[in-house]
Amino acid sequence: MPQKLAIIGCGKMAYAIMKGLDRQAYAAVYCHDINPARSALFETEFQATACSLCETIDAAEVIILAVKPQHMQQVMQTSDGRWNKDKLLISVLAGVKTESLEKASGGQTAVIRVMPNTPCLVGEGISALCPGKLATPIQMQIARDIFAQLGSAVTVEEKLMDAVTAVSGSGPAYVFLAVEAMINAAVNVGLDAVLSRELVIETFKGSLAMLEAENLHPAILREQVCSPGGTTIAGVRQLEGNGLRKAFFDAVEKAYQRSIELGNQ
Repeated sequence: MPQKLAIIGCGKMAYAIMKGLDRQAYAAVYCHDINPARSALFETEFQATACSLCETIDAAEVIILAVKPQHMQQVMQTSDGRWNKDKLLISVLAGVKTESLEKASGGQTAVIRVMPNTPCLVGEGISALCPGKLATPIQMQIARDIFAQLGSAVTVEEKLMDAVTAVSGSGPAYVFLAVEAMINAAVNVGLDAVLSRELVIETFKGSLAMLEAENLHPAILREQVCSPGGTTIAGVRQLEGNGLRKAFFDAVEKAYQRSIELGNQ
């Protein structure tokens, strides 16, 4: 029998998740957000039923928690007594451990922690899942089925989740920034904005498709493009000289530390 699904927190990530889901796979969908306008958006676009926080939890068997990490305690305190062994709590909160959610929900509710990313919006996301100590294989499959609709889904140990958050969770922003910078650079050397955008986006798409198809280390493919004394090696040398590699190391490390901080708040 199709299950009833609830979304607590109707922000951008929840929107991306709902956009990719097969609405017909669920008997009903409920939603709650402290901003009535966001709940109304989910009602209009996804035929969800907006409810109070406690009503939303009471109505569903599977609940996706998608509020900001710093709001988790308030949500769990307000809904105290509503969680039980018949519920499955799927959390997409950055940094918040399954143990913390199990404790906050009273110690009876199964928890699965998930780190998706925003390309879920177009069915090209990657989501990492890890089970809490109460989650069963059947419940893990329920969660995998949800996120597999949005792209790819992998299972990892919880000790890796902060690193996953820093890489794939935050990664789309790094990519968008790199694309933006390359478009701006193209305009700077005389190309118009429309052509610059097309050239850069198609270059990224083609390069990633080639990387996947060839199944080679990216360094090998990079070397194949860099002819001795040519234009590409001159550009690559400039990128390395300006600290591109260090910038990525530092960005991922900073995001990793921030994920840990959020889990300790």
